[in-house]
Amino acid sequence: MISQNSNKSVIYWLLTGCSLIYIMVVVGCITRLTHSGLSITDWSFMGSMPPLSEEAWLERFAKYQQSPEFIKVNYTMQLPEFKHIFFWEYFHRMVGRTMMYVFAIGLIILIIRKKINKQMLPSLILLFFMGAMQAVIGWWMVYSGLQAKPAVSHFRLATHLMSAFTLFAFTFWFALKLLNPHEDASTISTNTNDGSKLKWWSVSFFVLLIIQIIYGAFTAGYVEGDAAKIRPGQIFNTWPKMGNEWIPEQVMMKDSMFANLMENASGIQFMHRMLAILVCVLLSVIWYKSSKLNLNSSQYRGITFLIYGVTLQFILGVLTLVYHVPVVLGVLHQTGAFFLFASSVYLIFHTFRKN
Repeated sequence: MISQNSNKSVIYWLLTGCSLIYIMVVVGCITRLTHSGLSITDWSFMGSMPPLSEEAWLERFAKYQQSPEFIKVNYTMQLPEFKHIFFWEYFHRMVGRTMMYVFAIGLIILIIRKKINKQMLPSLILLFFMGAMQAVIGWWMVYSGLQAKPAVSHFRLATHLMSAFTLFAFTFWFALKLLNPHEDASTISTNTNDGSKLKWWSVSFFVLLIIQIIYGAFTAGYVEGDAAKIRPGQIFNTWPKMGNEWIPEQVMMKDSMFANLMENASGIQFMHRMLAILVCVLLSVIWYKSSKLNLNSSQYRGITFLIYGVTLQFILGVLTLVYHVPVVLGVLHQTGAFFLFASSVYLIFHTFRKN
């Protein structure tokens, strides 16, 4: 129980950070789906108050009108429409700023209250470095869409998303270690309960899930096409076939395998579909193996989370594709990926820890 843990203040602080990272990911998803990410054209706009007067709004809109997105895509946009897209990007940045305050001010308070010991310091330093890098990567991503081509690179989008997931994984793992103070989760045990037999299976699932999440980001981003940039999630909106074929010729339309898998919209969507099937197959293997093992309650809980999570995520993925990625389904699908990621971290922790 957290209430009986000597590190409960630090644990609550870390779990609050985890919650804010989740909110950051969700708002980032909405920002992307509403095409709001390029509405604020400068990094210096980090104040806590949005434009409040008509004059301030016109000044902000004038800056946006100089951006490639307005000139080439949104040239008919009026101020009321701009206010809508501005809101989501502004909210996204403010969540990031709130997260910075929670970590920084929380750490100061915990140090004053002598809740931080020397053993925690290396982890905390790494945590702050990763948080700072998340902000830098965010601007690096947005910057790519403020140049000649008004679209964010799908590689940078995936990097930004995975940096957020990595920050969450580190924060969540740290909290799990404090929640289980008598065991060292980093020590690989060769003499534990049967659940330890699943440790490399759980790691394999985690690696496959990361690749799938990366391809999910690729699918949500823009990929260079012959005439324009294309969102892989907005083509072949049918299931189980891609159009009328299982593997349409567009999947292999580029010269190299790398280009087809990384820079071809059709190839990217095909990979996202195939990886989803592989995730289901690998989880089925873990499920089968776990049914023959003596697991503790935490290991059983982790596998249960994954089974229900993958089932729901697969259904959401199909619906999101078939309905051409509406905002609500897109957000639910990304939320599903986040909780699958968290469940996978939880399972790895409990298959590697000593009993």
